[in-house]
Amino acid sequence: MAVQTVAGNTTSSAPAVDLGPAAALSCRECGERFELGPLFACASCFGPLEVAYDLPTGSPEELRKRIEAGPDNIWRYAPLLPVPADVAEKPNINPGFTKLVKADNLARELGVTGGLYVKDDSGNPTHSFKDRVVAIAVEAARAFGFTTLSCSSTGNLAGAVGAAAARAGLRSCVFIPHDLEQGKVVMAAVYGGELVAIEGSYDDVNRFCSELIGDPLGEGWGFVNVNLRPYYGEGSKTLAYEICEQLGWRLPDQIVIPIASGSQLTKIDKGFQELIKLGLVEDRPYKIFGAQAEGCSPVSAAFKAGHDVVRPQKPNTIAKSLAIGNPADGPYVLDIARRTGGAVEDVTDEQVVDAIKLLARTEGIFGETAGGVTLGVTKKLIEAGVIDPALTTVVLNTGDGLKTLDAVSATSQATATIKPSLDAFRAAGLVAN
Repeated sequence: MAVQTVAGNTTSSAPAVDLGPAAALSCRECGERFELGPLFACASCFGPLEVAYDLPTGSPEELRKRIEAGPDNIWRYAPLLPVPADVAEKPNINPGFTKLVKADNLARELGVTGGLYVKDDSGNPTHSFKDRVVAIAVEAARAFGFTTLSCSSTGNLAGAVGAAAARAGLRSCVFIPHDLEQGKVVMAAVYGGELVAIEGSYDDVNRFCSELIGDPLGEGWGFVNVNLRPYYGEGSKTLAYEICEQLGWRLPDQIVIPIASGSQLTKIDKGFQELIKLGLVEDRPYKIFGAQAEGCSPVSAAFKAGHDVVRPQKPNTIAKSLAIGNPADGPYVLDIARRTGGAVEDVTDEQVVDAIKLLARTEGIFGETAGGVTLGVTKKLIEAGVIDPALTTVVLNTGDGLKTLDAVSATSQATATIKPSLDAFRAAGLVAN
């Protein structure tokens, strides 16, 4: 199929760019292909665009060696990403290759015998997985000549954009709902860019950004999750690559992934499929499970009802990073969950808090509310017999609990307050038997 050139944000044609193995943009719905550029919707059917590649050729063994010899961050997978070959030499926040924790204590608590792992992305530079997607978007912004990096955000993305823009020497201006957790507001603001709070939900913020991108005010702006979205989304594939490499170049049997827009889940599946195609992992079945909070569970509701479309909801949950009432990738999440034999489930805010504390108590990992959602759903699906405890299971923790302290602060206080004396300590009943 011929590759078309179409108008983008403020450009009349797609520029010639070096984004490594990226060959074109392809419509997920009709398959139409377009030249690389700051585009996000198909000109023929308005379907979402994603990056199509000329993937490496040669033996899987040589590619594995090449990857393993690379840096300890996402740039070890540069041959599979829309970035130039010299990306590791450029100023970037260099996220990725975070720990895959073998969670034996948690496994015993949940009755998992097949191996339970937590992919802990709180170890990224701004303490969430968003650093992965933004790092890719920065390279696209550079390629297309943008001078300002922007986004609509539920919190974590705003901080990641601020940090990445500062490191890359770009201006940043990010937009958030007015009622975010204070920790995320501070982390987004500290990098020195512009932080604008919008009165309304994330969906209101996203609509505003879509309007700005078509206005002269937005000229020269790269919105990482709008006009740079096809490239930005590819950063989530690196979670799939890392998990398989850290498991000894094999697919997990089961993986549980939080759902906000749904892009992370769809791109992890894309990453698994690419590894299979390249011969880097054995082609065998795997199940993908999606996790939402009950107060914002449009994809879960659609899955349970057997629907192919997602009905928007008004969010009302402590898991604000997942509070997207109209998730763009919702229908594709449904397809993947059903194709792989997985499911989409939700949990209450109380269950989210319980899961945050369970992960901290058993494995010493303090996850944010999104991590509580994911583990809470994992626990619920194990108890319901949907997740097989005899199979290898990976659970994602996508952010740091220090960003969402309010969720657990009421039930996480000092055990006792005493005078500085041994008698007072004895009287408090804290002496070990």
